[in-house]
Amino acid sequence: MPVRISGKLAIFGAAALLSLLLSGTGVYDRAAALHRERVEAGRMRNVVLLTPDRPQPTAPPTATEPPETEPVAETAALPEATGVPEEEPEILSSVMDSSPSADIRPTTISGGLKLKNETGYTVDVEQILQEGPQLRLPAEGPQILIIHTHGSEAYTPAGLDRYQTDDPNRTEDCHYNVIRVGDELASRLEEQGLRVLHDREIYDYPSYTGSYGRSAEAVERYLEEYPDIAVVIDLHRDALGAGGVVYKTMAEEEGTVASQIMILVGTDDSGLEHPNWRSNLSLALYLQDAVTREHPTLMRPVSLVPQRYNQQLTGGSLILEVGCSGNTLQEALAAVRLFAGAAGPALLALAEAPGEN
Repeated sequence: MPVRISGKLAIFGAAALLSLLLSGTGVYDRAAALHRERVEAGRMRNVVLLTPDRPQPTAPPTATEPPETEPVAETAALPEATGVPEEEPEILSSVMDSSPSADIRPTTISGGLKLKNETGYTVDVEQILQEGPQLRLPAEGPQILIIHTHGSEAYTPAGLDRYQTDDPNRTEDCHYNVIRVGDELASRLEEQGLRVLHDREIYDYPSYTGSYGRSAEAVERYLEEYPDIAVVIDLHRDALGAGGVVYKTMAEEEGTVASQIMILVGTDDSGLEHPNWRSNLSLALYLQDAVTREHPTLMRPVSLVPQRYNQQLTGGSLILEVGCSGNTLQEALAAVRLFAGAAGPALLALAEAPGEN
């Protein structure tokens, strides 16, 4: 998301003052330490291949970061907008990040098997679903790569999920940014028997210019080493709002407090070569259908946009937007658990049998 990282974070008011007083006595620090111990188990290093019989290492990562900057796109419309800019280079833009003074309002965006088509192409969703995805997951080696072009994106602090930062909803602390959500997705898919590579590097902090270029280089390195990787998921979080109002998307699933999720698919409508976009869209709609059948309100409409966002690199590349800046980390984690529970079996159904060509 292309919000320039600048300025000092304002004090969070009475809640932040209370946290400060508690930290002075050591109470908050001890509580936070206990929380980190609980979530630390299962944490992956910067790059880890998950296999059903291989436990995840527990050492936390040390993120590295190249400098960059990006512009901001804002919209006054309620949250159907994805904040994708028209121009190249390929930069996925957020609409608005939260701030301590923001008015955060919950909203549920009607989704299901809807396609928000921002391109000049005519798309027949029913026909694509009937034909199904053509890609296959390999019987051996890594099948899925999860990466984060904007790994510093984080959520509204709540409870013990608090982090130190100079900028709203961004942090290099991988306990609290979207990399933590990627950990959860990778772990849940691995539990179902899928083989996952999770790249935990941060490519966008302290600024954003060139983040897609850096993440593209990383994807190309993975594909060079593991050419049979079938699915590449670039996991982000969205940002929706304007005029001091920030929206948090909320699924209306019984027994779960979860954000919503959106799949974004790029095309060649910007004029840049992208031979894989129809294959990517087929996979996106296949997963959207599988998840919506189990969780009717979890998924926002699939967003089809003119830009590529590195998705030209494979025939199974997607951007997954988990929640918004107004959501909490726990709401995003709950959402990605629901997503993985339904998407995992759908992906397994695409896997080749051992020995299959």
